[in-house]
Amino acid sequence: MTAPDPKADLLRCLQDARDALLWKLDGLSEYDIRRPLTPTGTNLLGLVKHTAGVELGYFGDTFGRPFFEENPPLWWYTRDAEPNADMWATPDESREDIARLYRRAWEHADGTIAALPLDALGRVPWWPEERRETTLHHILVRVIADTSRHAGHADIVRELIDGSVGLTPGKDSMPPGDRAMWEAHRHRLEEAAREAGKTG
Repeated sequence: MTAPDPKADLLRCLQDARDALLWKLDGLSEYDIRRPLTPTGTNLLGLVKHTAGVELGYFGDTFGRPFFEENPPLWWYTRDAEPNADMWATPDESREDIARLYRRAWEHADGTIAALPLDALGRVPWWPEERRETTLHHILVRVIADTSRHAGHADIVRELIDGSVGLTPGKDSMPPGDRAMWEAHRHRLEEAAREAGKTG
């Protein structure tokens, strides 16, 4: 049995969620990766842009390693940006630029994670003063939870676009079934919901 390595375990979980989120862009048009598919505007490219910012802030600024030394983009949290500016891409922000920024965020974050012990202290500039001090361990767990949550959002948004589901290409973790089977399954759930709604 190998010795436990909590930092490596946490980083592996984070990387799995990163990969899943970025993969959801593959094979889609510019329109499809940007179009809002929920009442609050959730879209695939915006999720990637937001998550890049989360990593750059938490693993950069929090531990004295700011990624944007000068001239941060207009959507960056230290600027006077409009609400949710990090949750969507403007027409001049390309898929390649945002995906590249996300990968650079991984590198920057991984550098912080490699350089510091899990109990290293940092300060989150945008948290209330009385609780700004935190540890790398806490930040890692927080970012894993946030990234996994957004990967789940992306999974649902992608399914709404073209029916694709799953964590990785070729591994959808779904029971086997063709379109007719899934339509019958969905119909069965709709009927169950209607029946429950009559008594609820």
